[in-house]
Amino acid sequence: MRVRRSLHRGAAAFTLVEVLVVVVIIGVLAAGAVLAIGAAGRDRELERESERLLAVLRYAREQAELQTREYGLHIDPNGYGFMSFDPRRQEWLAVDSDGTLRKRSLAAGLQPRLRVEGREVVLKPQEPRSHTGSAPAEKPAPQVMLFSNGDLTPFEMRLERTGTSLHVTIRSTEDGSLESSGLTDREAR
Repeated sequence: MRVRRSLHRGAAAFTLVEVLVVVVIIGVLAAGAVLAIGAAGRDRELERESERLLAVLRYAREQAELQTREYGLHIDPNGYGFMSFDPRRQEWLAVDSDGTLRKRSLAAGLQPRLRVEGREVVLKPQEPRSHTGSAPAEKPAPQVMLFSNGDLTPFEMRLERTGTSLHVTIRSTEDGSLESSGLTDREAR
């Protein structure tokens, strides 16, 4: 009878090796699930760039009001930058003195699309300076205006990941505020 009890106890228990194998298998499955979920629906680079753009737009708007100067956002296929209007020269100039409003390049694989007042804007690459160092023939002008009274041009900018349907839309609302759609994974336009 004593032998029977010890066999019964041994048959019902798991060895330490068996328990460790099960724990390792569960860990590998959990890690795979976390990686699959994280990679499937997120694009951290796209999210970061859109958050940066929204923050810089809000900052430029504040600066326009505080300095009572007209600012503008110029977008090209490779990036974006801010400009200010010089009333003495009657022209738009790139903002170079303020590091926050400097020209920024978009990461590889990110593509901007712009609608201003409900119309699609064709984004042209900025012309490089000529070999002699003179300015390009046509000076860039901003597509979106940030006025000194706090108003701004109605616009919708969409940052897209090339080759996917992932995008973030930043737009001005009817009440004049700025909003972001957050990361979206659908084809609607």
